[in-house]
Amino acid sequence: MKGVTGEANRGDFDKTATAEIVTRDVNLSGMTVVITGCNSGIGYETMRVLALRGAYVIGTARTMEKAVTACNNIEGVAVPMVMELSDFASVAKCADEIQAMNCPIDILICNAGVFLSDLRQVKGIEMHFVVNHLGHFVFVNRLIERIKTASQGRIVIVGSEAHRSAVRGIEFDNLSGERGFKPMRAYGHSKLANGLFSRELAQRLQDSNVTSNCLHPGVVDTNIVQHHAGWQQMAFHFVGRWFLKSTEEGAATTCYVGTNPNLTGISGLYFDNCSPGSSSKHMLDNELANRLWEVSEGLTLDYLK
Repeated sequence: MKGVTGEANRGDFDKTATAEIVTRDVNLSGMTVVITGCNSGIGYETMRVLALRGAYVIGTARTMEKAVTACNNIEGVAVPMVMELSDFASVAKCADEIQAMNCPIDILICNAGVFLSDLRQVKGIEMHFVVNHLGHFVFVNRLIERIKTASQGRIVIVGSEAHRSAVRGIEFDNLSGERGFKPMRAYGHSKLANGLFSRELAQRLQDSNVTSNCLHPGVVDTNIVQHHAGWQQMAFHFVGRWFLKSTEEGAATTCYVGTNPNLTGISGLYFDNCSPGSSSKHMLDNELANRLWEVSEGLTLDYLK
């Protein structure tokens, strides 16, 4: 399948592959990886495996306590940092601390996210959109020059098949989320934004040594429904026994896209089960991607430099 740059073939792994399996021949010694949401679920497993493969990992979490606990529990080198994605000042501060380390960033993995059961807002903007998209928009833009100093920088954005629920595309006239709020639709709206952001990044980075790709990790048995009612959490995990991926399997595509040598120079694709996948027509809309970038820039301008 052809991306914005390069062409990727189907991978050698299926949906049962784990992060350890897809990286078993990978040596990341001397490389720096930044992962958001390192303290649990896919983010923790991704950090654990990439550190196991020799990477120097910088892991962010909402609190230092969570970040330290996660980083101390893995084999390898992992540095904890605090970042609250709903607070752009916190995002900027974390990015500046990473900048001050003055080392190339080989892989930046935008993994953290929320899935809420009710309408919440940050300065009038629906919270899924803020945390899952805008926070990472600020983070990536503040670190982009560090990524460009790597020999082949990779930006990996964890999206979701839930992006298909955003049937109207990006609702620029409803970023408050107040019109017709439904949890899955709001979550999917933010995940469509993830995919469009990745695509526009790929377009803007065509003349650089940096690639940007988005992926669906699968429906994974994590704590993503922690903000939902108790009965909803129980139903998710009970029914999910028949279709949920394990955390180890859920981190596989993230690790594959971030490290596989066959993807060098491949940018602007959407991956599923360690292979190029198909997305909704909205995610392939270059005009929509460009408009989203401009709107996101306007909403976060004070924190981009």
